[in-house]
Amino acid sequence: MRTKSLKKNKINVITLGCSKNVYDSEVLMGQLRASGKDVTHEAPAHEEGNIIVINTCGFIDNAKEESVNMILNYVDKKEQGIVDKVFVTGCLSERYKPDLIKEIPNVDQYFGTTELPGLLKALGADYKHELLGERLTTTPKNYAYLKIAEGCDRPCSFCAIPLMRGKHVSQPIEKLVKEAEGLARNGVKELILIAQDLTYYGLDLYKKRNLAELLENLVKVEGIEWIRLHYAFPSGFPMDVLELMDREPKICNYIDIPLQHISDSVLKSMRRGTTQEKTTKLLKEFRQAVPGMAIRTTLIVGYPGETEEDFQTLKNWVEEMRFERLGCFAYSHEENTHAYLLEDDVPAEVKQQRANEIMELQSQISWELNQEKIGQTFRCIIDRKEGSHFVGRTEFDSPDVDNEVLIDATQVYLKTGEFVNIKITDATEFDLYGIPADVKIEA
Repeated sequence: MRTKSLKKNKINVITLGCSKNVYDSEVLMGQLRASGKDVTHEAPAHEEGNIIVINTCGFIDNAKEESVNMILNYVDKKEQGIVDKVFVTGCLSERYKPDLIKEIPNVDQYFGTTELPGLLKALGADYKHELLGERLTTTPKNYAYLKIAEGCDRPCSFCAIPLMRGKHVSQPIEKLVKEAEGLARNGVKELILIAQDLTYYGLDLYKKRNLAELLENLVKVEGIEWIRLHYAFPSGFPMDVLELMDREPKICNYIDIPLQHISDSVLKSMRRGTTQEKTTKLLKEFRQAVPGMAIRTTLIVGYPGETEEDFQTLKNWVEEMRFERLGCFAYSHEENTHAYLLEDDVPAEVKQQRANEIMELQSQISWELNQEKIGQTFRCIIDRKEGSHFVGRTEFDSPDVDNEVLIDATQVYLKTGEFVNIKITDATEFDLYGIPADVKIEA
């Protein structure tokens, strides 16, 4: 039998899933550090610590599988004596805790998405209320996520998020401003606003959609130079945000608005509360109000009952709209959602074929739009150095999901976390290449 390790307790937090999970891990780590704990994020194997916390995702099949595999991996390490304890938190354990306890009993404890104080207690730490907005950021120093609301009140048929995250709860403006000021003091220059639904922000607290007022307050925070909007919902979009985006240079001309589909019959079954006509009109209003804005969207193909005709409608519409950024997913049949009552009748290979077709089409659109950027100069933030390139982004690109700007590091030296004007010299479907506009490159 193995004796308990004598090494000092070190907690390694592993994050799976979306940016909202990244944020939650950062809050957890901030609390642990405040209690004097030695904490690290996704440390390499040789220094990963003896206590593991896995922050799971339970959104769709692939994500659930990844989370379960990660848990099994660390339970195995626990049995081998490589780590001492394994704790699981996040969306998967919120949604499937009884099943997980039964199937993987060797985890020390499971916690849901709202059980941070309990998790901290299990880790020998106290929950400190005064640490409002304090967190240990895991992103490059120049950008950070700002979660402005939790949960969702939308009734979308395919989505399990309300099961895992509960009802929509907005954070007060003054709390978010204080958090942004703390991030700015630590060198953050770009805030990425996230929520399950940004457009709903403020309805519960202020009895009105109040995203514009929040933005008015955030742009005043000294040191913050870019504010980016993620995950807006198409129905009930607060149009005053567009006027502010056009007027206020700190707000990036960028929006992430997951539209999911465009065929009216599919939208109705998805319970999206909108139509093709309304959605197309909204996007035209976006582009009219903020000329040159980048619109990112995500689509779902293979939803129950999606016919070849529905898919062709979607494909034609993608071609017509020419989104700057687009992701496409095969439908995942999620238990306890409204759509689970429908027959999952589109074969897996058809779903995948449709997703591939949309992405091939988008790849061509993206290539054409990027070719138009050659010769233009853009203000870019430099995120990191990778191999022989510095890697930056324009205001039209979000980290990890969008285009990157690659600058030859053998020719110039750039500081990460700084803004630089970059002249675009070449482009592929998803990357831009450039040189600093004000630096003379030696031949």
